[in-house]
Amino acid sequence: MTSTFSAVSALCPAQLGTLVVIAWKGDHPDDERDMPFLLAYSLGDGEGGPDAAAVAARQLIEESGLPIGSEYVDVVDAVRDGEPSITLAIEDGGRTALLTMPHLSARCAVSTEWLTAVRGQGHVYFLFATRPWPKAAPGVPVSEGELRDFVGDEAVLSTAAHCLLPVRRLQA
Repeated sequence: MTSTFSAVSALCPAQLGTLVVIAWKGDHPDDERDMPFLLAYSLGDGEGGPDAAAVAARQLIEESGLPIGSEYVDVVDAVRDGEPSITLAIEDGGRTALLTMPHLSARCAVSTEWLTAVRGQGHVYFLFATRPWPKAAPGVPVSEGELRDFVGDEAVLSTAAHCLLPVRRLQA
């Protein structure tokens, strides 16, 4: 279902550990068009374990200018309000999404269905979880149920950053 690639380049990489990015499409809550989603999370495999990874993820999110969700999830609309210091581009002939934030860059393979949803919406719903997800390692398939359980967990949602992120296309 998903493909992942990890890359971390500064800030607290020893604490963050492996950063994973997953792309999928799902139902849009307000209309009948598919919504492209992008999820970033740590495996919690860095120095200090899952607790240190959560702190490092929170630092990255805050440096990016995104608020951390609370009981009332704040969704930053970077499409309308201007981008925080995060960019998302499609490269490699439309097969890869490149997420760039302060101190890191990460790529993930994307499906044709996801790209179609991006074209329909013009943006993605980006979620950066501070809570590590060690079971969803690169190269390990993630079922829809596992993804739904993680992303739908109130403890994950309330401690994550949420952003509608515009997508740009890179020249091949």
